[in-house]
Amino acid sequence: MSIHSYSLEQLQHNVKSQKLFGLYIYTPICGTCQVASKMLTVVESMLPELKIERIDLNFLPDIANHYKIESVPCFLLFENGTLVERIYAFQSVPDLLAKLKR
Repeated sequence: MSIHSYSLEQLQHNVKSQKLFGLYIYTPICGTCQVASKMLTVVESMLPELKIERIDLNFLPDIANHYKIESVPCFLLFENGTLVERIYAFQSVPDLLAKLKR
């Protein structure tokens, strides 16, 4: 996982260049985001084929409007450049794995 603060255009290029791509949007002061981030670290080790990037919403606020993000934490799953899943509730690692193993 990597933390980026780049443009929306660069992000969209990365989304389109991967078969399976996950985008985790968070803010550093959000306690729920910190718990969700730990879950994603475990999921990433279990699904190496899923490229996951993390975006601090404070550095790329345009992303909220572009992807219609209602709250953080938010995980966007893209398949071949198309948004296929928007996850707001991070119940558990097994639940998250089930949602992402489509």
